[in-house]
Amino acid sequence: MPGMAASPLIFEHIELPTACFEVFRLEWIPPLKGESLKDYARRMSRNIRHPDPVLIGVSFGGMLVQEMAPFVNPRKLIIISSVKTRDELPGKMKFAHYTGVHKLLPTSLVTNVEFIARYAFGKGISKRLKRYEKYLAVKDKDYVDWAINEIVHWKRTTPVPGIIHIHGDKDPVFPISCIKECIRVKGGTHIMIINRSRWFNEHLPSLIEN
Repeated sequence: MPGMAASPLIFEHIELPTACFEVFRLEWIPPLKGESLKDYARRMSRNIRHPDPVLIGVSFGGMLVQEMAPFVNPRKLIIISSVKTRDELPGKMKFAHYTGVHKLLPTSLVTNVEFIARYAFGKGISKRLKRYEKYLAVKDKDYVDWAINEIVHWKRTTPVPGIIHIHGDKDPVFPISCIKECIRVKGGTHIMIINRSRWFNEHLPSLIEN
């Protein structure tokens, strides 16, 4: 599952051995009005047709697959550049939870690619915007409002048992200083699923199989 507003294209350089794995890429569907992340996860879970799947989610998609887990009973759960509980959210997101300041964000600018890229991938993306623009799939104000609200109001307080968390030590969106237990990728940023695909191609198979 890709991150907020992102396309499944973020996984285009991830190449798992076809003799061992069959890969299905999920993509965002429009949320219903007032829909909770849990109810959205229930709807998304209907797209999974195989028993004992391995769920992999990036960023907000990592939060979503954790909410999907009770509905699909995955054999393994892997999150990348994400958080395991609301305690791992950075201070500014916790501040938004209590103050509602996120509701003042100019999300009407979602047609502005630089605006949505900043919130999906991190501030530093603007210098390389053209390179990463193709990975942004959702430019809908209602979706962005919903996604930001569900992130800052996420209720999970305990990690899913057995979850595998892969995180870059240079992630500007979810800083490593807020993350408790993870597989640390040196130099990895919030978009390392795109620009550090070699690391994932080397390590994901064993993490899935072990």
